Amino acid sequence: MSGHRDKPWLIRTYSGHSTAAASNALYRTNLKRGQTGLSVAFDLPTQTGYDSDHPLARGEVGKVGVPVCHLGDMKTLFDGIPLGEMNTSMTINATAPWLLALYIAAAEQQGADRAQLAGTTQNDIIKEYLSRGTYIFPPEPSMRLTTDMIAFTYREVPKWNPMNVCSYHLQEAGATPVQELAFALATACAVLDAVKASGQVPAEDFPQVVGRISFFVNAGIRFVTELCKMRAFTYLWDQITRDRYGIEDQQFRRFRYGVQVNSLGLTEPQPENNVYRILIEMLAVVLSKDARARAVQLPAWNEALGLPRPWDQQWSLRLQQIVAFETDLLEYGDLFNGSHVIDSKVEELMAEALDELARIDAMGGAIAAVESSYMKQRLVESNTRRLAAIEAGEQIVVGVNKFTESAPSPLTAGDDGGFLAVDPQAEADQLARLEAWRAARNPADVEAALADLGEAARDGRNIMEPSIRCAHAGVTTGEWSAVLRGVFGEYRAPTGVGKAASTGGADSLATVRERVTEVSERLGRRIKMLVGKPGLDGHSNGAEQIAVRARDAGMEVVYEGIRLTPAQIVNAALEEGVHVVGLSILSGSHVALVTDVLDRMRRLGLGEIPVVVGGIIPPEDERTLKAAGVARVYTPKDYDLTAIMDDIVSLVDERGEQAA
Repeated sequence: MSGHRDKPWLIRTYSGHSTAAASNALYRTNLKRGQTGLSVAFDLPTQTGYDSDHPLARGEVGKVGVPVCHLGDMKTLFDGIPLGEMNTSMTINATAPWLLALYIAAAEQQGADRAQLAGTTQNDIIKEYLSRGTYIFPPEPSMRLTTDMIAFTYREVPKWNPMNVCSYHLQEAGATPVQELAFALATACAVLDAVKASGQVPAEDFPQVVGRISFFVNAGIRFVTELCKMRAFTYLWDQITRDRYGIEDQQFRRFRYGVQVNSLGLTEPQPENNVYRILIEMLAVVLSKDARARAVQLPAWNEALGLPRPWDQQWSLRLQQIVAFETDLLEYGDLFNGSHVIDSKVEELMAEALDELARIDAMGGAIAAVESSYMKQRLVESNTRRLAAIEAGEQIVVGVNKFTESAPSPLTAGDDGGFLAVDPQAEADQLARLEAWRAARNPADVEAALADLGEAARDGRNIMEPSIRCAHAGVTTGEWSAVLRGVFGEYRAPTGVGKAASTGGADSLATVRERVTEVSERLGRRIKMLVGKPGLDGHSNGAEQIAVRARDAGMEVVYEGIRLTPAQIVNAALEEGVHVVGLSILSGSHVALVTDVLDRMRRLGLGEIPVVVGGIIPPEDERTLKAAGVARVYTPKDYDLTAIMDDIVSLVDERGEQAA
């Protein structure tokens, strides 16, 4: 192939924080440094349909992404960036129609035509019920919104990928390669079936819709397996679109995907090792030409510590550029065609994935498998097995359960601890701008636009044009969502914890079970633990695993899933008569939310009940929480869940009858 060189994939970093202005500055810097596409991270209030001043948004504004409450925020976010020339990926799901409406309105105010816009909205609500938890509405209306977006974009925004079937977060929630393949493909089938059933797309146009469906996948550290998984994805999607949907044109059957490599495996101990992990994981999705990613975004080395700084993102960007431009990778055909080892593994993965797909189809499809908790239960179980293997030393994680001796990392030696802390003033500034925005708009225009939105939701009209009208009128994210909440209602997905298979009589738990029994007898009843997820953080993996392990250790466990207010958690602690409260927070809002829980517990006379906290918590915040009254803080370095259970039993024993 001398003289020929393929074009590289789209090179992105996933970013956004604090405010639209701060994120805009970051985007423009990254574009100058050679990034070729944007990937926008939104904060949790934006993802779950709340304005920044909603009570549930307290402490969450700007933490894990950028707050976008209205068209003014969206215009600021892309100030100086011509949207008609940009390829933008937006990781947004429940509120995807709204954020796309804001994006279109911002582009129109820049003078760009809708048909020029290129990019992707994730818009995969099914995996939100299984992993990230940023869903709002029940499955049926959620699928209706997804269908509306797909039907709208293929006509009005033909370069846009309206849905990114996202298996990335399934792997983060513990999915095996087979589960990642099967659950993602089942989701894609459910969506395409819904589009066909909606009647919004003529049969002759359906191949175009299939051709705009894209995927967003994860690549873990098991390099060969992950590479084979991507080849299996490619073959299975071609087979499904041909046989199930009758798509004849091969270009519409192409498996088009972007990737962010695994964040689950990034370690807090010896975080410099994460650079090697990220490179190896990236190679799994770029080495095989026939299954090469169309867009790649890499996490930064320090994401197990906190928010990456601009330099950290540049480091990840440079890694992509070195592989794309310095190596000769893009000068050759597929390196693995004809490999008996690769072909055998691909065939094995395909066969097992097809078996799993058949099981899901027999249940009635992906939605039925969500509502029955089948898929969630399987993810909890596979994640339990993964953690048990790490605890037992069967799965080695360098720097965590083996080769733990290390010199202090110079990368974390600076005053900032090696990561970016969000300016605490950013939330107050965002609230002030939101108040000013509401005061400056025309109330009559807002009222009329919201009325039209509500009518469209009730009447079954496509939601997109009314949403774009709302965007131009100055409607806010919370107002748009409130109208649809009023029509569709809200939903709480199954946790999967109650039905998850037990770890049984594992030897490592036997001693802890005996201690639970002894302490319970002294207390006069079984130790009861409340596991709570305060705030809007929907990453429930840690909470689920703690709940399962506490149950397997013999404790009574109260776990009601994600997105609870501090008041709800404290009321549950009072009503259930728990001995210990465990709070899990991964969004960076731990100080505000935990101190709120502690204050409420003291006011209700529950101050003697110990509170333990888990999450990505920097040392300075750990000191703050302990000074406020938190009994224990567990971070990603505390991988041994059985040891955590033993520690919690000791804590309850120390408090004795005071916690009863």
